[in-house]
Amino acid sequence: MSTLFPKLASFRRAFVQRPAAVLALPAPKPQRSTLPDLSLLDIPIRDLSSDGAAARAAFARGQFLARQDRWEDLSGEIMSADADRQKTPAGMPIADLMAYGARADVVQAAEHALFEERPANDTPLVDGIAALEQIRSEFSDDPYITAIVAMTHVDIGWTWRGSGQNSVLPQLNRDRCVAHFDRAFEILNPFCGIELNSPLIASTRCALLAGSRDPLPRLADDYEDLIDLDPENHRPMRALGNHMLPQWFGTYGALDLEARRTAARTQDIWGAGGYTWVCFDAMAQDERVCEVIDTEFFIEGLRDIVKARPDQETVNLLAAFCAVTLRSQEGLDINSDLARFQIADCASWLIRDHLTELHPLIWAHASEGFDNNARIMSPSRFAARGRSHGLMAIAEQFRDDIDRGLRVTFTPDGPQVGPA
Repeated sequence: MSTLFPKLASFRRAFVQRPAAVLALPAPKPQRSTLPDLSLLDIPIRDLSSDGAAARAAFARGQFLARQDRWEDLSGEIMSADADRQKTPAGMPIADLMAYGARADVVQAAEHALFEERPANDTPLVDGIAALEQIRSEFSDDPYITAIVAMTHVDIGWTWRGSGQNSVLPQLNRDRCVAHFDRAFEILNPFCGIELNSPLIASTRCALLAGSRDPLPRLADDYEDLIDLDPENHRPMRALGNHMLPQWFGTYGALDLEARRTAARTQDIWGAGGYTWVCFDAMAQDERVCEVIDTEFFIEGLRDIVKARPDQETVNLLAAFCAVTLRSQEGLDINSDLARFQIADCASWLIRDHLTELHPLIWAHASEGFDNNARIMSPSRFAARGRSHGLMAIAEQFRDDIDRGLRVTFTPDGPQVGPA
C-alpha cells in the first residue's frame, strides 16, 4: 500500500483521538401538535437537475452505442471520458455512466427474469450475458469492453444474491452469485487500473471485492488506488467506508483509521471532507458508527465539503443526510445519540446558509438511507415522497417564522423571511 506520510504532518490531529466530551444528551425538542404551513414556504424545486440531465445523457449514449453494436466507438468514448476524468456537474464519472448504459439492457432483462421467478436457464438470464461474452472475446485486449462485461456479471450476481440474509439464501442463488463474481474476476484480472491510469478499471476491481473469498488483504489498497486516481470523486470514499463496516469486511476501528488516512491524502481537495465522505454511507447503514467516529472532525468535514463543492446537488445531499437519514435513527442506539444529534443539527446551517433549491430525488434516497439496493416500484411516488420530506425538513428550520404567519422565500442569495 502506498503511503503519503509527508501530508500527515499537517494533519496530525486527525490521528489523535480526542477525549470524549462529557455531555448529557440534549433535552428532546417539544413536540408540536400541528404541522408547519407549507403554503408559506417558497423554494424552487428541481425534479431533474442539471446533474441528472447530464447523467441521463451519458447513460443514454452508452446504451445507444451498445444497441447499435458500435463497440469500438463505445470503448473509445469511455476511454476518453475516463482519461479526462469527465464528470457531471455534481461529480458523477461520465465513463461509469456510459458503461452502465451499455450493460443496462442485459442487466434489466436478467433482473426481470429473476423477479418473475423464471428458471435459471431462462433465455433472458442466459442469452444476454452470453452475447456480451461473445463481444468480449472479439475485443479480448480491450480493458473497457472487458470492464463492461465484468460489471454485468457483478450486477447479475447481486441480483441472484438479493437482499436477504445469507443464512436463508437458497443454495442455487448463492452458487450463481459466486459464479458470476468469479467470472468477473477472471476476465478483469489481466488489467490494472493504476497501469492504465483508469479509475473505471480500478472501480470495477473494487466492486469485485464483495465476491472475494478473503477481500480484507486487498480492500484498503484497492480503494486507495481508486481514490488516488480520482480524488475529486467522493463515491469511492463512501463505498470504502461502507465496506469497512463489521457487517462487511472491517471493524469500526478500521473504518475510523481509513477515514483519517483518506482525509490526509485528499486534504488539498476536500480539507477534512475525506473523513466525512468515508463515514457518510457507513453512518447511514449502521447506527453504531456515530458512537465511534470523531464528531468534531466529521462536522469540520461537512463545512469543508461545502467549500469545495457548493453546488446544490451536494448541499441537498448533505442537508438531507443530516435532516432525514440521521433523524430516522434517533433512539436506536443511546450511546450514539449525542453525536447523532450534533451532526443532525448541521441541517440548520446547511439549509439556512447554503440551500437555494430542493432536489426531491436526493431527499427520497435519504429516507432510504442511501441504500443502492432499495427497489423503487414507482419513481413518481418516490420523488413525491422526497419532495414531502424535503419541504417538511426545510419548514421545520423556519418553524417559528412560519407559525407567526411569515413567508419564507428561497432566492439565489438564500432564504428571505417577510410578510405573507
